[in-house]
Amino acid sequence: MNTPAEWSTLEVAEVRGRSRLVACQSVQPLKVFNPASPSAACHVVLSSYGGGLVAGDAIRLRISGQGRSRLFVSTQASTKVFRSIDGAVAEHQTVGALGAGALAVVFPDPVVPQAESRYRQTQDWHLQPDALLLLVDWFHSGRADQGERFAFTSLHAELRVRMAGRLVLLDRFAFRPDEHIAASPANFAGYQTFFSVFLVGSPADARFRHLAAMLERQKMPGSTGPHFRLSNQECVVSVTQARENVCVLRAAAPSRLALQPLCDALLAGLAHKELLGYNPLLRKY
Repeated sequence: MNTPAEWSTLEVAEVRGRSRLVACQSVQPLKVFNPASPSAACHVVLSSYGGGLVAGDAIRLRISGQGRSRLFVSTQASTKVFRSIDGAVAEHQTVGALGAGALAVVFPDPVVPQAESRYRQTQDWHLQPDALLLLVDWFHSGRADQGERFAFTSLHAELRVRMAGRLVLLDRFAFRPDEHIAASPANFAGYQTFFSVFLVGSPADARFRHLAAMLERQKMPGSTGPHFRLSNQECVVSVTQARENVCVLRAAAPSRLALQPLCDALLAGLAHKELLGYNPLLRKY
């Protein structure tokens, strides 16, 4: 008889004007840190024993943000996914719920699937109508410093966001290098790191409008002009208003370093006093 899978849990609530981690349980291989925050927001850092995920590892995480709470979730470092010997898959499943007026920002370091690895990631978020979610999904092609490019076996990521019970965002990505030519212009061309930002909230919320405008400013200068050449760009960025309450930014670059100015701009925008009130990653990079 199979034992039911254990879930790690995080619950954040507003206590005396500050967001606090009021409940926390971490189940291996997940490890959770809660560094002090100089603002009213709560900062949670996700890590893993052994510095990555081996085949068969399964992280299952429930996140709850109570009304008016503010939460920033980051990772200690890149999520390395190690080789799968027997076909087993490393998995990370997140289920999140945000109450009235709550804010959650999920800004991890990239997933780095190593040679012959298999990785599956699913996220399912449930928002009250006036809650706000900004979520980053990011992966590298492999251990670039060792010349590894798209040597993994499979990568799958799926994101669902519901607002007031209605599905407003569904994003799926899957890639198997043995079935596709990764370097093809139809796939990844010469880019090695891929960065997506999903913003979901209410258009009536000033915080949503602030973040939507911030994302819009990240568009490449002159990208709609007649002389613009995509091949000349080191970092390619697109921004789309998918729905009135959903904005999506996607970026591709040849290296992590090339994406740093974009990350800095996003984190600077999140430091607004009505959002996080500071940049939680300022000293990290």
